[in-house]
Amino acid sequence: MPDAFFASKKRKRPSSSSSTKKQPHRDDKSSRLSKSNGVQPKSKSKKPRRDEELDSDRTDQDDAAIDDLDLHADDEPDSSGDEDIDETPAEKRLRLAKLYLQNVTEGLAEGEFDAAEVDKELISARLRQDVLENSGKLHLFIADAYNFTSISRLRCRGHRLSVTSAVATEDAKYLFTASKDGTINKWDLRTGQKTATFYKQRLDHKGKGKERENPFDIKGHTDEVLALAVSSNGQYLASAGKDKKVGVWDTEKNQWVKGFWGHKDLISSIAFRKGTLQLYSGSFDRTVKLFDLSVLGYVETLFGHQDTIVSIDALRGETAVTAGARDRTLRYWKIPEKNGGAFEGHESDEDGEGKKGKGIEKEKTFVEGSIECVAMVDETNFVSGGDTGSICLWNTQKKKPVFTHALCHGLHEVESSTEGTVKTPRWITSVACLRYSDVFASGSWDGTIRLWKLDSKLKSFSLVGTVSAPGVVNSLQLIPAPKGFLDSASWTGSPDPDLIAKTGTGTPVPNGKSSMVKITGIETLLLVAGLGQEHRLGRWLTVKGEGAVNSTVVMAFRPRVGHDS
Repeated sequence: MPDAFFASKKRKRPSSSSSTKKQPHRDDKSSRLSKSNGVQPKSKSKKPRRDEELDSDRTDQDDAAIDDLDLHADDEPDSSGDEDIDETPAEKRLRLAKLYLQNVTEGLAEGEFDAAEVDKELISARLRQDVLENSGKLHLFIADAYNFTSISRLRCRGHRLSVTSAVATEDAKYLFTASKDGTINKWDLRTGQKTATFYKQRLDHKGKGKERENPFDIKGHTDEVLALAVSSNGQYLASAGKDKKVGVWDTEKNQWVKGFWGHKDLISSIAFRKGTLQLYSGSFDRTVKLFDLSVLGYVETLFGHQDTIVSIDALRGETAVTAGARDRTLRYWKIPEKNGGAFEGHESDEDGEGKKGKGIEKEKTFVEGSIECVAMVDETNFVSGGDTGSICLWNTQKKKPVFTHALCHGLHEVESSTEGTVKTPRWITSVACLRYSDVFASGSWDGTIRLWKLDSKLKSFSLVGTVSAPGVVNSLQLIPAPKGFLDSASWTGSPDPDLIAKTGTGTPVPNGKSSMVKITGIETLLLVAGLGQEHRLGRWLTVKGEGAVNSTVVMAFRPRVGHDS
């Protein structure tokens, strides 16, 4: 009779059923290995069909361990040809860096410069510029490189009443203008031709109850349009005005997308966050609202101003700056924290000089009553203009202006029967900065737009150019034109008519090539100005005659010939 011990051992000999019971323990180990290789492990199931699939993957040797099987998927997911699945993070960074340097070198040498000119110093300068651009600091010191006297000019006329806002897309393809007549015009910026018009809608008050037309259903604006903004990718145009509605338009299809309600008073200013579809709006109800057009939804409302908000601006960071009119404060909003630090308004001008500014009238005292406009230079510096004609330079680390230039657009003289000649300052109606650069522009109603240069330490600024602009300057925008714009635009080769009237010659300055152009990639600056016979927010100021018409003017500035910086 056989021994019981050997009999039990024989019964426990590995079989197909017992190996199946031990399988889950090894599957856990294999699943961990497969996950580390980026391949999803094959899950077991009690269904016969999946059991058959698992059996088909087994080898002919029943005693082979599952660790010896090839668990890699037969079809790897699609990947770029340059990518390697076994590439380490360090190797990937090295490969991307080489690709970036190659693109920079090709961009500098592409069809414009000799290959010999593209040296290490030029590439390193371009790399430093990219680092500063991503950090949000001012890095384009180009004011001295441009000629602000000889320009090309395009004038677009198509509105019955004053132009309240004018903006161009960043690719300089389209120009949009808005007016007090409630219409928005779309222009081809290269030809100067009008391509579309978004008309003012009429609200039908007839009917009772449900038969009465609902203003929320109207696709368009029913009152004056006071502000425009275009997203960085050029996909959306945002508009706002007296009907308390923020409108969103598709720029390519020329169609209404959506309207946002919520403000309790007219909306005076709107701005996109650079590189995103986040939209900020400032209103006379003293609030700032944030919208996200990627989901076409409302996000939040910010409170803080004690008076109407008349101007708002934003750059790449999650911040915005607003001007509070007669509360005489500027607020720098940190959107994630939902608060805005207050900066006290422009200082009183006791002797006409301001702080370090040049004086024109030392006998008068001009006290700031309202801050009218604001524009961001970079993420921590901005400029503002007020009703005393002064422009202030601010830094987020200081509550008072870093520098103030008084009476930037001179004095307005009015004859009085009792007081004689009364002189009052022309207030600043609009300011605009070339983003992250040392150039900004200001406008009033003295018939000119003035261009200013910031010093390298951001402690002061000075006048570098003046261009003619009859009427009230209600809107300003400074953008760099893309490469090839001068060649494709039909009006950039034509002489400036105002320059012809003054000097008798209007030959445009040739497009000079310099190392500044190579590094920054900016060949031409475009200044977009919305002009009118009235101020955009009211009718208390009227300018007629002397060439003042309701129109939009686009000016192109070229680099100086032979300039090297």
